[in-house]
Amino acid sequence: MNRAGESANMARVTEPLRMGILGAARIAPMALVRPARAVDGVEVVAVAARDPARAARFAKRHRIATAHAGYDALIDDPSVDAVYNPLPNSHHARWTIRALEAGKHVACEKPIAAHAEGARAVAACARREGRVLMEA
Repeated sequence: MNRAGESANMARVTEPLRMGILGAARIAPMALVRPARAVDGVEVVAVAARDPARAARFAKRHRIATAHAGYDALIDDPSVDAVYNPLPNSHHARWTIRALEAGKHVACEKPIAAHAEGARAVAACARREGRVLMEA
């Protein structure tokens, strides 16, 4: 360990963490967009919605560069490092696993899954993929 308590193998982040939002949810501005603007090294770069017009309106209103027409497009976007998942609870595990398997870090609103088995599957996926998983 070095003086800061970090492992010597831990890489320093020099680029901003580029976040994408799954869904143009009402909670997203309070939970992610505004806080990200107050933190150096974090940028919200994309939003996706099932309705492309809604994603575009949300992006324009919150000064987000990219609006995707669907969740898969955002998850597959190479300019997104991490995903915030504020989708309805029934979609948390499915889309969180999809994002983790695509190599994204994930902050998911609670509950992370509808039941213990689902939560174990999400946690196992994060470990397997070596990604950070947070319940927001």
